[in-house]
Order: sequence, then C-alpha cells, then structure tokens
Amino acid sequence: MTSNAAADRVRIEHKGTALIATFCNPPLNVIDQPLRQGLDDLCAEAERLLAEGVIDRIVLTGSGKAFVAGADVREFDAPPLAPHLPEVLTRLAALPAIAAINGTALGGGFEIALACRIRIAAPSVTMGLPEAILGVLPGAGGTQRLPRLIGITKAVPLISTGRAVAAREALDLGMIDGLDDAPLAAALALAGTDLARPAIDDLPAPTPAPEAAEAARRVARKRMPGQIAPLRAIDLVEASAFAPVPDMLPKERASFLELRKGAQARALRRVFFAERAAARPAALRSETPAPLETALVVGGGTMGRGIAYALSNAGMTVTLLEQTAAAAEAARAGLQDLFAQAVARGKVTPDEAAQRLSKGFAFLHGSAPLPPVDIAIEAIVEDLPAKQALFRQLSETLPERTILATNTSYLDPDQIAADLHRPERFLGLHFFAPAHIMSLLEIVRAARTSPATLATGFALARRLGKVAVEAGICEGFIGNRILTRYRGAADRLLLEGALPWEIDAAMTGFGMAMGPYQTQDLSGLDIAHANRNRHGEVRRSHPDYVAIADRLVEELGRLGRKSKGGWYDYTEGRAVPSDDVRHLIEACSSEAGVVRREISADMIRERLLEAMIAEARAILDEGIARRPEDIDLVMIHGYGFPRWRGGPMALAEERARAASPEAPCAALPGHATV
Repeated sequence: MTSNAAADRVRIEHKGTALIATFCNPPLNVIDQPLRQGLDDLCAEAERLLAEGVIDRIVLTGSGKAFVAGADVREFDAPPLAPHLPEVLTRLAALPAIAAINGTALGGGFEIALACRIRIAAPSVTMGLPEAILGVLPGAGGTQRLPRLIGITKAVPLISTGRAVAAREALDLGMIDGLDDAPLAAALALAGTDLARPAIDDLPAPTPAPEAAEAARRVARKRMPGQIAPLRAIDLVEASAFAPVPDMLPKERASFLELRKGAQARALRRVFFAERAAARPAALRSETPAPLETALVVGGGTMGRGIAYALSNAGMTVTLLEQTAAAAEAARAGLQDLFAQAVARGKVTPDEAAQRLSKGFAFLHGSAPLPPVDIAIEAIVEDLPAKQALFRQLSETLPERTILATNTSYLDPDQIAADLHRPERFLGLHFFAPAHIMSLLEIVRAARTSPATLATGFALARRLGKVAVEAGICEGFIGNRILTRYRGAADRLLLEGALPWEIDAAMTGFGMAMGPYQTQDLSGLDIAHANRNRHGEVRRSHPDYVAIADRLVEELGRLGRKSKGGWYDYTEGRAVPSDDVRHLIEACSSEAGVVRREISADMIRERLLEAMIAEARAILDEGIARRPEDIDLVMIHGYGFPRWRGGPMALAEERARAASPEAPCAALPGHATV
C-alpha cells in the first residue's frame, strides 16, 4: 500500500498543543495494513513534535459511528503484513495519548485504546475484546494490559468469553476513565497534568487470582466446549501477574498467530460471515419488505405459544386463535407461564409482563371474526387436509396484503397452498422448538412465493433476532432432512453392534450439544414415530429399514423422558443405560441376521458425519439450499452441531483442505472485525 493510503486511513491535524488523529476506514474503521501504517506514521510524527515541544498530547478518535471496530478478518488467511499492531501499540504506549472513543471499540480497536494513557468514551459506546468468539485471542496486548488496568478477576471472564460491555459498565469496571457526549472535546480540555500518569505497561503486575482463572476455565469448558482459544487466553491473563508486558507480548502474539491459522478459527470465521450474509440475502436486497406490526397465530400449543411470545418480544400485537374456548384459555395460561419465566430470569418486570399480556394479546376461538393482521402464522397439527382448509379460510377472510405462513416441519407447502388466492404471499416459516428461544428460522420458498414475500420473511427474522436460512421444498427441508439421514445411520449402527449411549457419547465427544438418542428422548419418541408412520409400509419395506425405534414405541411403550423410559431409563431425572433397550436391540440384530461387533467411537463419528455430509451435498446439488454455508447455519443453530467445527459442509471442506493443503482458501466477503 502507498503512504497516501496510510494517510487516508489515519488523518492527522494540529489543534493547539494537540495532535488529533482520526481513523477513517468506513464503515467500521477496521484495522488493515494501511491503517496500521498510518498509526505508526502518527507515532513517528508525534515523537518529533513532542521533542520539539510543539504538542503535549495525541488524541485518537474515529470517523462515523466507530472508533475502531477491530481487525479486518479478511487478512487472517494471508501472511501478516508489517507494521504489526503489537509493535505499533508499544510505540504508542510510550506517548501521552488519549483515546476519545466516539463509537464501537472492539478487539484491536480496544487494544489501541488500552495503549493510551487516558480513555474517554461516549455513553453509547460498546467496547471489549471479542476475539475468543472467532477462535483467536487478543494479539496486541489485550491479555496483558487489561489485567493491569482492572485486575485479573475482572479481566479474565471478559477476555475468555469475548463479552463486550456498554460504556457505563466499562466505566464501573475501570476500563475507561470517563464518559462524555463529546469525547474529543473532553480529551482536548484535559489539563496537561492529567497526562502525567504512567502508561499501563509501567503499572505494577496485577495480583494473581487463581480462583477467578479457574472459574473462567469452568465457564469456558461449559459454554465453549472443545474450543482452544478461551483456555489459551486464560493462561495468558494468568501469566500477566508474573511477567512484565514486554516479556509477554511476544508470547501473546505467537499464540494469536498460531490460533488464527488453525481449523477452529477458520470455521468460526466462516460462520461469522455466513450469519451476516444470511441475514440479508443478496438476491433480495432490492425488495422492500412489507411492514409487520400485527400478527395472527393459529394454534396455541407449545409451538404456537412460543411463536406468539417471540412476536410479542419483537413489539408486535398478537392475536392467538384456537378451536375452542378451553383451548384458548390453555394458550393464555401457557403464555402466562412464559412471562412468569421471563420475570424470574429478570428479563421483564412483573408489571411489564402483566401489561404486555393484557394489551399485546387477544385470544379468539372457533369461528370468531379475525382482525385484519399483517401476517398470519399457522401452527396447528401436522395434517395436510386440516392445513389446507385453514389456509383457504385465511385466504378468504384476511386482507389480500396479509402474509400467510405455515410452520410445517415435513408437509409440502405447495400442497398446503394449492387453493390459495394470491399464493405469492404464502411461504413457510419453520420455527424450532422452543420457538421463543431457538435462534434458527428456516424460510421456505414455495413455488409461487414472491421475492417481496421472502424479503418480508427475512425482515421478520431480523426483528425476532433469529438466524434465517432460505430453503426449498423437500421432505424435511434442510435440517430435518439431514436429521433423518443422521438418525437412520445411527440406527444402522445399533443394528451392527453399537448401543445408544455409546453413540451419544461419541457424538457429544465430537462436540454435538446432545447425542441423537438423548435428543429423541427429550423431544419424545412418539413424535418421530408418528412422522415415520406417514410413510407407512413403503418405508418399512425399504431394504435399509431398521425396526428398533418403532418397536421401542409399539412394543415397549417407551416414549422418552415423559414416560420415564425411552432409549434410556430415567431415575430421578437421570438417564441411565437400559437393559430392556439393550435386549431389544440385540433381538433386532439377531432377527435381521446381523452378527454384532464392537464399533469404536471413531468409527461411529465417521459414519454419522459422512451421512450428514452426503445428505448436505445432495441438498445443495438439488438447489434446496442456496449456499453450503446456509446448511451449516441450519445444523449449528437448529441441531447443536459445534460452531467451532463450522458445520458439515465446512467440515467437508476442512477435510479436503487437509488432503490438499496447497488448495487456496475461499475468499472472505466484506468487512469483519475482531
């Protein structure tokens, strides 16, 4: 890059005895090579002017809405380019610098602020060191300077979890020195004596806090299981108590560089970009979403109540329709329970909950007149004729502008919408249970769904705070189709010699949130059994059919946790291996003429992952999913696939990369920050 590019990134001006540097790399002022060079050039100019007695301070601030929002992650797949941020910030730390934090200061941006003597922030600012979220750790002094500033006990949970904080909390923690609506003006108004304080690098080492570090490790192992970066960051923060900053910076930098080129960081970067691309699909950016302020939810069961509650949380007014007065009252009681849980968690006050329930909801039943809502979402029983009849009624009763959505998990939306007036306003919104908690929303495009309707679905997902993925029509869409293949492969392993608890242990060891049989017991074996029975004898006559799951329900009446027995026995809520299940599995193997054998955990993982990857590739080839990253988002956000492994498609790419390490990485789009 040219020196002109560096000067454009860090614009310098004199004002009195201050040298003001403004970061200019819109929209987020991310740290790239020209910005690092500009900051290094600033330090050189400041050193000269200080020696001449022309200035007494350097003030750093940002243009637009950001101070510096972090590093440009697009550089992470290329060799590091000089000047390197740790060396530049060591130079900055020796100068009387003030950070006038006008906007977001994350990752390397907050490390720039930490290298300054004083930090003044606008009240609206968010700041922190989120590197662990992307599989790396602060690489320019964050693990050493923050503990010296606020102590290890406060610093270690922030760094190991990557949690960002608002300005008021940052002030309370000691991360900044003051709040001001005009931080630049406040920095210029400081007395010269305020700049006499020592640099953070010259402060005494923080007091060791082994209990805080161990608590952070426990949190990391629970919330970010399998991830390397959080634990490595904790080690570095702990070490800050025993060595000076100059000695630790090379060690921090080496860890950062090692992690950033690793598989976990690549996977997490991929997910980072995929989530942002999925929120606003390129093909829909020219479409104007319809305004959504009022909603009708048809069906007040567990799913319907969760959808209604989520819509209410997004500020929408909700009408819930049930078949009978008793069912409508049950739905009201269920929503009251959801609000009570929110009150218990401190999400809302009792008064807010009562007001929202009384003013934000209406409960109807039977053939009561329907209000002219902006969107109607169906969440009734999985029965095709029932859904078809309902949508005919909604199509005839509601305004033509009303978006009509089905929450079906397996039925064909095109068949549901076969008789609709204006079918272009119809789409699938496949929520995952519990709908107010699960972050995934599959947006299903029917044959006649218009782009504007799809855009409205994505706008609703953003408003609900959900990760949305577009899916075409097939049995199970994206997620449940892969789940069916995954479960089928697991059942085949049962027939060949594995046991449910061995399979679950293998997959949780891989990083899955739960194993396939733990998950089935939690959701209820009768639900999957009913879905399988929709295919009747056609499915049971298939050569790959495994009868174990059906016989578990039909012969033993085991329905999962709710019946105190499913794939496991449950004693006081604790799952234990079941002899009855073991005997049934062994009998099925014998009847099928299969000689059981020992199957290792590695073989279990390989078979199940290959099944997921194969089905994912088929889904992509058929155009059911637009992008491989969309499949990964579905599996991560809906099915507990470990985020740090990137999803089944990312895993397949990582395996191909390992087989051909000279293969180039896929380009990363847009700006990302750390």
